[in-house]
Amino acid sequence: MEETVFMEEKNTIQVADRLFGALEFLVKSGGAGLMEISGELNLNKSTTHRVLNSLIYMGYARQNETNGKYEPSLKIVDMASRIMGNIDIVNVVRPYLRTLMEQAQETVHFVEREGTEAIYIDKVECPRNGIQMVSRIGSRVPLYCSGVGKAIAADLERREVEAIWKSSSITPLTSHTITDYGAFCRELDEVRKRGYALDNEENESGVRCIAVDLRDYTGRVRYAFSISAPVSRMDDERIEKLAEFILTTKAQIEKKVCP
Repeated sequence: MEETVFMEEKNTIQVADRLFGALEFLVKSGGAGLMEISGELNLNKSTTHRVLNSLIYMGYARQNETNGKYEPSLKIVDMASRIMGNIDIVNVVRPYLRTLMEQAQETVHFVEREGTEAIYIDKVECPRNGIQMVSRIGSRVPLYCSGVGKAIAADLERREVEAIWKSSSITPLTSHTITDYGAFCRELDEVRKRGYALDNEENESGVRCIAVDLRDYTGRVRYAFSISAPVSRMDDERIEKLAEFILTTKAQIEKKVCP
């Protein structure tokens, strides 16, 4: 009896392994012929054909009528979209932001772009600092005069950057705010060279920030995060040190969100 159960479980695992193996190969290759799939799975042609027919029956694959190759169906895309849509990005990112806060010993913000603005959707305050940031979750900052905004804009196409600039109410919030489009574009060029953006008291006097953008699972530039502190704690030497932390954190998050 136990041997029969064991064999049934073994057969079930074998079937699942073949189905998922074939599906993963189709997704990775974008489409392949019977012989190529058979070689990849190390199965004979008749077994491979049955596996592919099962995927077609379940709606996960289709056979191209033109070249006869087997391809993944749009059902895979739909499933992926549903899975990613249920992921709470804040919960995914927060452990990394907390680690960044502990490394930097400064407040870390996480924002999402909405039109010409960025919305604070998370904030990790450093409890050991006497001076706290006045920002709050749900508040907004313009893209044109914030570190997170410039980090996002630097990764957008030129025409989209121009559209954001034209749609924004360009106001000098401080004496350091960039209000000339040409100067703004030159600033974005510097962001691309460095790999991170700086807010040199452009949005709030006395506060300096270093920021990087973050793509979502589709590869679209949608988020950004920053380290903010009073200018007294953010000289150029410290900015260079914080840059190492924030760039490493960005790479870690993107590996998690966009593997």
